[in-house]
Amino acid sequence: MAKGTEVSKGSRDRQAVSTRLPVARVAVDISLAHLDRPFDYLVPASLDQTAVPGCRVRVRFAGQLVDGFLLERADTSEHQGRLARLERVISPEPVLTPEIFGLARAVAARYAGTLADVLRLAIPPRHAAAERDATQPDAAPRGTAEDGERPEADAMPYRPEADAVPSPPEADTVAPRPDPGSWARYTAGEAFLAALAEGRPVRAAWSALPGPGWPAEIAAAAATTAAAGRGVVIVLPDARDLARVDEALAIVPHVCLSADLGPAERYRRWLAALRGEVRVVAGTRAAMFAPVCQLGLVVLWDDGDDLHAEPRAPYPNVREVLALRAHRAGAAALIGGFARTTELTQLVEAGWARPLTGRQDALRQAAPRVRAAPDEAELARDAAAMTARLPSLALRTARAALADGPVLVQVPRRGYLAAIACGRCRAQARCAVCGGPLQIGGSGEAPGCRWCGALAADWSCPRCGSDRLRALVTGAGRTAEELGRAFPGVPVRTSGGQHVLATVPDSPALVIATPGAEPVAAQAYAAALLLDGWALLGRPSLRAAEEAVRRWLNAAALVRPGGQVVVLAEAALPAAHALIRWDPVHFAERELAERAELGFPPAVRMAAVSGTSAAVAELLSAASLPSGAEVLGPVPVELAAVSGDADPQERALIRVPRSAGADLAQALHAAQAVRSARKDGGGVRVQLDPAEVA
Repeated sequence: MAKGTEVSKGSRDRQAVSTRLPVARVAVDISLAHLDRPFDYLVPASLDQTAVPGCRVRVRFAGQLVDGFLLERADTSEHQGRLARLERVISPEPVLTPEIFGLARAVAARYAGTLADVLRLAIPPRHAAAERDATQPDAAPRGTAEDGERPEADAMPYRPEADAVPSPPEADTVAPRPDPGSWARYTAGEAFLAALAEGRPVRAAWSALPGPGWPAEIAAAAATTAAAGRGVVIVLPDARDLARVDEALAIVPHVCLSADLGPAERYRRWLAALRGEVRVVAGTRAAMFAPVCQLGLVVLWDDGDDLHAEPRAPYPNVREVLALRAHRAGAAALIGGFARTTELTQLVEAGWARPLTGRQDALRQAAPRVRAAPDEAELARDAAAMTARLPSLALRTARAALADGPVLVQVPRRGYLAAIACGRCRAQARCAVCGGPLQIGGSGEAPGCRWCGALAADWSCPRCGSDRLRALVTGAGRTAEELGRAFPGVPVRTSGGQHVLATVPDSPALVIATPGAEPVAAQAYAAALLLDGWALLGRPSLRAAEEAVRRWLNAAALVRPGGQVVVLAEAALPAAHALIRWDPVHFAERELAERAELGFPPAVRMAAVSGTSAAVAELLSAASLPSGAEVLGPVPVELAAVSGDADPQERALIRVPRSAGADLAQALHAAQAVRSARKDGGGVRVQLDPAEVA
């Protein structure tokens, strides 16, 4: 272990050192890769009682006071020189548990990151008043779990190498076979709940049946696990999904963690889970590290949503973190949604998870009827649809359904005209300042750049000289305007961007929504129109087809059983075929097979290295890549906005077999450590398993 920074003068040198385990090993809150290790400090006698493993401390490091976490107390230090002393204990609350420490270290190793970066994601900032108030009996949020026990943190020390694996419940605490409820609609639903009641680590790749029942099914799984004396962590993409699960979880004491809570309330609820006052925690992305006691089940809904990808270093994905956490803790896992991702399919093929799909008769009863409408070329010849940019089939479907309730219209892009082109030669209109794509934000507005915001009121095509414009991608605003003209007298509601609706009433209306912002109708939608399928399928992304299927299924699942769904896409395309047949599993299996043949994730492990040309080249030369590693690039990176003095950015992709993924992460971490120790200029972003490689 490395020693802490020495203190040569001052009263701290004259303080008495604790005679009981006088050495404290501290994880210092510094993200430099070459300092990614614990440091040894002496424990003053005055801090002997409060300096417990897992607590927050402040130490002097390189002449500055920095925060850290006390990992363990020891008798001796491997360092023979003089050690600095702990400056103070910020709080005696043991916020870093052995299980979360082991998980954080594993996540850092998987993603070539540092422990400090992961701990910032795992443990929220301290709020002193909330910490003090949370000790009051009336402060436990949403009830107190029966037989909840506060962890005996004072009974530590623990060593970082020791992971807390919960013991299986005693025979007399195993709950009776639970009532399956709506889980009976699934081929292995009853067996899954029975395994949770018995405390067995069953792991399911869940293909949820369409309809509003999924929050209740998650709540039933959580209640069954909690009744068996185990903890539950549930992660949802956004606050609207969290609100639905929160309502369903009324059957069991729980807390919800989300970004819209204030820091005090969020920390108070987080402490309730840490202290064992509740067994069930539901929340958005950060809840993946929630410190529940005796973890028995992790749940992840809609694992393909990009909100599950952490935008801060080391850029972990919730799916991978929860799968790793379930594996390390011997817990069950329920991961899935209406669609199936290729990553989850990879876990099924590897034998880590088993499919949990609906019975065929239940699927026929719950699913809407899906039809494909003509593509854009045929739409241009459909005279009856020119006013609303919809084919006749979609118009007839919407008119008929409006007599029974609201109609959902999914539009891939928000805004008005998200992309425009020359009206004569059809070349895409671009900004003269930065080269970014032009858009029109509203009716009568001048074109503006989507990257730098510069206006282009006097734009003319540099290719043919024409000043006429045409729409390439129509946004939700323009779609609402067109449909308002096509359906006079029908209310039009929009949801997307900064104005997202949670619910809509059951009265007839057209609801225009962007993907992920579709509100829930009180009695489900009478029909749904999924517009501009070509815009989703034509994106320059490896995941374009998979993401299109996910967005379509999520929208179609909001339609009542037997309701009509019209998708504007060619029916023969695999993505549209998967929607029409409501068969996301076979589509994901096909996607995975194609990626395995081409050597793309998740069939392989891949790292993206981004930065200036010199920095990327230096890191690649310093990394001892595993045998068989293949470097693709580097290639220039198109920036969202370019300033006049910005250095050109490049990105290189490193591809290795899945078995070499850990070696790749270790090599990149070591190369980052070499660069940070030399204090070389030019930062490099290292991202393992990036969501986008195109």
